[in-house]
Amino acid sequence: MFTRNWPRHLLCLSLSLPLGSALACGPDFPMRLLDNRGQSLAELPEGNFQFEINRLGHAIAGLKNVTEVVYSSMDASDYAEQRDKVEQAGLTVEQQAQVTQLRSLTDAHQVEAQGASLPTELVLYLAGAVAFNAGDHGLAADYFQKVLALPADQRALRSTWAAYSLGRALFAMSAEADATPDLLTQSRKAFEQTRQLSIDGFSDPLELGVASLGEEARVARTAGDWNRAIELYATQNLHGSAVGYTSLKLLVADLTAMPDEQLTALLKGKPVQQLVTASLISRLGWSFGDQPSNEKKLIKLLQASTRGSLDNADRLAAMNYQQGDYASAKAFLEHAGDGGLAWWLRAKLAMREGDKTAAAAAYAKAAQAFPQNESWGQRRTPDWDFESLQPKCRVEGESAILALQRGDYLQAFDQLYRSNDIYWFDAATVAERVLTVDELKHYVDTQVPAPPSLTQQDLDNYVPLPVAAKLRNLLGRRLLREERYEAAPVYFDNAELQAKAKWYAELRHDAESKWWPTKRAFAYFHAATLARFDGMELLGYEMSPDYATFGGNYSLESTELKVGPLVAEEEVKRQQASAAQPDQRYHYRYVANALASRAADHLPHTSQAFAMVLCAATGWNSGPEEKSAFYQRYVKEGPYMNLGGFFGEHCAYPDFLNADKRYVTQALSPIRATLRPYKKWLEIGGVVMFTALALLLINRHKRKARQ
Repeated sequence: MFTRNWPRHLLCLSLSLPLGSALACGPDFPMRLLDNRGQSLAELPEGNFQFEINRLGHAIAGLKNVTEVVYSSMDASDYAEQRDKVEQAGLTVEQQAQVTQLRSLTDAHQVEAQGASLPTELVLYLAGAVAFNAGDHGLAADYFQKVLALPADQRALRSTWAAYSLGRALFAMSAEADATPDLLTQSRKAFEQTRQLSIDGFSDPLELGVASLGEEARVARTAGDWNRAIELYATQNLHGSAVGYTSLKLLVADLTAMPDEQLTALLKGKPVQQLVTASLISRLGWSFGDQPSNEKKLIKLLQASTRGSLDNADRLAAMNYQQGDYASAKAFLEHAGDGGLAWWLRAKLAMREGDKTAAAAAYAKAAQAFPQNESWGQRRTPDWDFESLQPKCRVEGESAILALQRGDYLQAFDQLYRSNDIYWFDAATVAERVLTVDELKHYVDTQVPAPPSLTQQDLDNYVPLPVAAKLRNLLGRRLLREERYEAAPVYFDNAELQAKAKWYAELRHDAESKWWPTKRAFAYFHAATLARFDGMELLGYEMSPDYATFGGNYSLESTELKVGPLVAEEEVKRQQASAAQPDQRYHYRYVANALASRAADHLPHTSQAFAMVLCAATGWNSGPEEKSAFYQRYVKEGPYMNLGGFFGEHCAYPDFLNADKRYVTQALSPIRATLRPYKKWLEIGGVVMFTALALLLINRHKRKARQ
């Protein structure tokens, strides 16, 4: 690891602290490419320093990657404990006790004398370690060399340890007043030997083969060889050591703080150029969107030193593009080859020049050139949204903006949908607002088979739905909204939702087809109840205005889509045609209100069912205006009922069966009210008419008998 006075590695009780990501309170929202289309096409997101330095290193054949990650989280005492544990592995109980006792000595010669019963490699190494801790680096180096001079079969356990420690001892000696010039060279050779011994199969439980890369890099930097130091640290990083990553970040800080003349000389080296460029395009050291004050100097010196350079041209073009120097970016791209980043930048420059055709072609080439699994990690946008930046997905997402503008809606959706969760918000917007329901249904039927349902264990562990299931749910809800009832249920992701969708579909069908009014009222009321309490899952928009994607718990700021340079009139019309009715948050509650009102329309106003339907709808808390409207209708049209509290709070279930009887009484009530003043005369008249009718029937019977 690179630092001047820090201890080195687990063997020498070093400490390396990783950089963690900051956590913010509250929900984090993914970036939406369609939210600001011009900005999405214009910006080149910052790169990822980890990814960039991975490009600088060269893996060493046979050298195993780091498997332990404990080094970055231990203090000195923890390292000593871990080293001691490893050091005693494979020894007998008596040998373990003796090693512990010898470690406590301060005289290397005493170690050699008292440890005579131990294997030679162990006692020689322990003597060297004690000498090193005592500051006698020359004596320590002698002991370590003695270990390495043993026959190979007699030093299987401590060969890598001795070579690594020899390199450290020689490096320490190089800083002494009477040091010879070749000590740094000898130290570097010892670290090279450490790696070779590890590759050759000698015991390396402390992973000193990888650690030696950082130690050799420190030696190279001390000798003024910054290029070699960068290569070694980058290789150490590539083999999985966080020490290499952290050391390269520290090197960047040191380079940035250098006087201009010294930095200009170093920038002539390709590794230094690449490291500085990696830090610049990754915006290493940026905080809250502010460019560090000394970065402008670094950019100016790098630009001056790379004029005419063909190396790293795509990264240099990216750095210039990010700084707004589009002419320099274009010049570098002439030598940048056919990599994904180069074509991505060509697409952006074509957009700046207004050539959408050339931009679309460049985007297509960029998407082909970027590997599917290339990832630049997480980033924060200026609006503090997060983006999982996978260049291939981002390029296809930007290309989708152009596809929308020229009317290739299915292509645009497909490009966004292939990003899986990364740009799901954008894919969902196109799916439910831009595609027609038939276009979406055909896409799902042919390309999105139903994934397995989540298990109860998945649900208990809050495993999110796969994107395929989310898209199918979206289609199911859209089919229900557009009254395609029979087709909808199969698209929902679980049996419970499918059953509710089927029940809702049957109710809506019955509400329109049943001939008897109370049957229709029953269907409308229960459909309204489903819409109110299961509407998010059955009818809600994935995005605006309901945001089923958040379970309705959050909403995103949205602006009205208008025709512009990147938005065609046809897309605006499609989005307007597919808007929620009404276009209000939780729009399905308004649907429920309308269905409840229609249920009341089919009920006798004097019935308990009429009153209870209005009572239930009042209690759904859709809004003060809706509550007031239901209550006022009850007051004007419904029967008085003692509800024992406020209207809408304690509502009995509507008695639809008894509501039938009210149709007869309700129809006769106006007639009875009209005739009530003539009740006495009607009673007398009724008796007279009955008597006359009886006499008539008797006479007819007598005449027939005489015949």
